[in-house]
Amino acid sequence: MRISTLQIFNIANRSMSDANSSIAKTQEQISTGKRVLHPSDDPVASTKIMQLSDELASIKQYGRNIDIAQNNLTIEETVLDSVGNLTQRIRELAVRAGNTATMGVGEYKALASEVDARLLELQASLNTKNANGDYIFGGYKSTEEPFTGDGSSGFQYNGDDGQQFIKIANNTTIAASDSGKAAFVDIESDNNTISTYASAGNQSNPPVQISVGEVIDQEAFDEFYPEDIVITFNADSNISPPGKNFTATERSTGRVIASNQSFSPGAEVELVGVRVKIYGAPVSGIPAMPATQSWGADSALAFPQDFSGAGQETFNITVAGRTETFTLDANITSLADLSVVLNDAGNGNAAALNSLGLVANAGGINMPGGLNFTISGGSANIDAVTGLNTAFGTGSSDGVPAQAGDRVFIDSSNKQDVLTTLARFSAAMKNFNGTAETRAELEAVVGNTINNLDNAQTSVLDIRSKIGARSNTLESTRSIHLDTAQVTDEILSNLRDTDYAEASTRLAAQSLILEAAQASFIRVSRLTLFSQL
Repeated sequence: MRISTLQIFNIANRSMSDANSSIAKTQEQISTGKRVLHPSDDPVASTKIMQLSDELASIKQYGRNIDIAQNNLTIEETVLDSVGNLTQRIRELAVRAGNTATMGVGEYKALASEVDARLLELQASLNTKNANGDYIFGGYKSTEEPFTGDGSSGFQYNGDDGQQFIKIANNTTIAASDSGKAAFVDIESDNNTISTYASAGNQSNPPVQISVGEVIDQEAFDEFYPEDIVITFNADSNISPPGKNFTATERSTGRVIASNQSFSPGAEVELVGVRVKIYGAPVSGIPAMPATQSWGADSALAFPQDFSGAGQETFNITVAGRTETFTLDANITSLADLSVVLNDAGNGNAAALNSLGLVANAGGINMPGGLNFTISGGSANIDAVTGLNTAFGTGSSDGVPAQAGDRVFIDSSNKQDVLTTLARFSAAMKNFNGTAETRAELEAVVGNTINNLDNAQTSVLDIRSKIGARSNTLESTRSIHLDTAQVTDEILSNLRDTDYAEASTRLAAQSLILEAAQASFIRVSRLTLFSQL
């Protein structure tokens, strides 16, 4: 077989090119330290390398998550330590304040000043932020200040029950925060107590405020518990002379506790063993415009009409979906007779009027509460004596119900937040004036304060124990990740990294092959007819 000169050159070119490529690849492996440079170099190893690399990346991310969680828990534990120290100091002051036989008004005011300062310090601690600027005790609402208010108007928790969880392993998440509600708000109270707040729908500006309040008659309040109180400001015209006034009702039933009570800003309000103060200028309610329907409004009156004996007839009046039946059972010769029949207790008309809140007289029917009413189910005879279209239906259209003014709430509770405990302790010491009454009130508050602070410390210790358990979980998980990463790195190195001894030997062999190919080509390239000329 004859090999052309072109074939000789092509074969030599391919051989030297392959040898150069092999050398270049080996040199790259040595310089990068990686054996598998492309998936085609070792498809099986490449797949495993990708899996192991992803696992290492996940471990690194979990490590960062653990750092974040640990930092958050460290900040929280520091705050809880501070809270524990504060509550312990207040407890010491409460024990000292319990010596009512020897301490005077000035000493109690001095103690109250320290409690107020500690109260501000405690509130600032409960509103601590983490490194990201999030409030650590706000739950999921971490961007909103969780504890607002003051010792006069009460405190509000604006967060929720949520805990922020961080994933620290494939199947493990851990709470990196605690809800301020669980830690500092939902604390068992020594006795049934109250929480106070103003309605968010109030219109007064500045907003009306209600004090934290106190239970001054535990027995009376325990009888009322667990009902809540709604204080609603009425129209000024409800009292004479006109002025600010309110009505207190039981929230669940609407039962009136106190009606049309005159109001003075900052004055004490006492209800069912509870005492509060309301500040500001609450917006009054708007009085009702009575609903009316005059006799003869639809047609001319025609007297007499005899409904006595077997001739009695009935018609219906409906107010707010409630219907009562009225009976005409007498000889009616005038509007005065009609009024007497409609107010007769014997035939049930008086009870029906009272049930609907209506008033009937010689002028017509009216509803003082402002609810419009309809009259129906009558007859032509009833139409004639009333001058109304009772057979087809008629009624009032001018009624306007009363509109309530601002409202404040007093909710019964068996829990008391730690801030309110301090505020009530301070208020009791400020109110002490040396009388037997204020002395007894202070003694009761001191006892409640000590027990409530003990409950608060128990809550803090419970949260701290949980934080300790989580920290242990974080450390053990971190240790597992470090061990896993070390083993994974070793396996990855065996699959991916260059064996320098083997690569150096291979590079020498490849270089020798290239040199041999080049030398062979030089000799073979001379074996042509042209070299013999």
